[in-house]
Amino acid sequence: MPSPSVPKLWTWPFIFLVLANLFTFMSFQMLLPNLPPYIESIGGSNVQIGLITTTFAFAAILIRPFIGHLLSTRPRKVLVLIGSIALLIMTALYPITQIVTVLLVIRFIHGIAWGWSTTVNGTAAVDLVPRRRVGEGMGYFGLSVTIGMIMAPSLGIYLYQNYTFDLLVWISVGLGIIAVALFSVTSFVTPKSVYENQKNPQKFSFFGSLIEKNSRYPALVTLLNTFGYGSVVTYIVIFGNEQGLSGTFLFYFFNAVLATVTRPITGRYFDKKGPWKLIMICSVISFVAMWVLSFASSNLHLIIAGALFGIGFGSMMPALQAWVISKTTTERSGIANGMYYSSIDLGIGSSALILGFIYQFVETATLFKLSSFLFIAVLILTFLDSRKQEEPWQSVQ
Repeated sequence: MPSPSVPKLWTWPFIFLVLANLFTFMSFQMLLPNLPPYIESIGGSNVQIGLITTTFAFAAILIRPFIGHLLSTRPRKVLVLIGSIALLIMTALYPITQIVTVLLVIRFIHGIAWGWSTTVNGTAAVDLVPRRRVGEGMGYFGLSVTIGMIMAPSLGIYLYQNYTFDLLVWISVGLGIIAVALFSVTSFVTPKSVYENQKNPQKFSFFGSLIEKNSRYPALVTLLNTFGYGSVVTYIVIFGNEQGLSGTFLFYFFNAVLATVTRPITGRYFDKKGPWKLIMICSVISFVAMWVLSFASSNLHLIIAGALFGIGFGSMMPALQAWVISKTTTERSGIANGMYYSSIDLGIGSSALILGFIYQFVETATLFKLSSFLFIAVLILTFLDSRKQEEPWQSVQ
């Protein structure tokens, strides 16, 4: 039991929200690494493989400023349920056609639903987490994101390689139904400022709701970080097929295990010391993981690469989210959170598009090597920002 001086973190609403968000991400992430090979199998070109991710990311980024504005004037629960139900409907539409252009349209609308859902869910978590425990609290909430991003693809790859794409989709739909049910029974906290803004609504500004200027720097670091991850999620299944590796899912499985094990440690470290050293160390580990993956010729190599990536990338993502949020006020946390998720989508989306073009000229392993240098960029930018800090982390908060 926490002492009276330490605000309680593990309330029932927070627990339900974390679980619901986990199922949301699992439902979505099961499809993500399997869409490129599926598009390839139905005759899609290399450019279309990249567009299936880029179109989605563009739609998610486009909708988030509007959601950020809605979060300042609307109760949390209604917005959460709208996003969750919309995701469920769009997921169920994938098996209706094998025409790539139609799938691109579905993917665009799915991106709108995803941008809506991730923004409102993350903001709802910020409202439930005590400000003094933002690093630890968002670390645990981020664990639902990371496990979804890491564990679900391994299950999805297994289902796609051993069964059918349609079965994969319907299991994803089932997970989405669980998420909707959990969100329905969850209690949410709506800040007082929301009700005040309802009486005196502020004029909507697209760019004002797209960018929280105080959080721009960590958002940029997030974008570069996820560009590196984009090469993995887009091409690891294709790479495994090229190398004749039967255990591609092992990369994601051990990724999830190590990300889960290290999360409590890294969350507490963030609250005490801040993001800088943590992100710098993890960026080096992620760089090494990408090179191990690029040379993988056995399942053991996939396990090692996945474990390293879980420690590195898995620890960086919640630290980056907490860093973004810590730079702004409670009133603008929805906008900052939306910018964080937009950075993720822009990083993954631009990675898919740019690497889709480069893929015509190089081997898949080379894509991993090229992407690894984005983690070095993360290291450099984080180091430069750490040199500017004149006060201890506690006083910065």
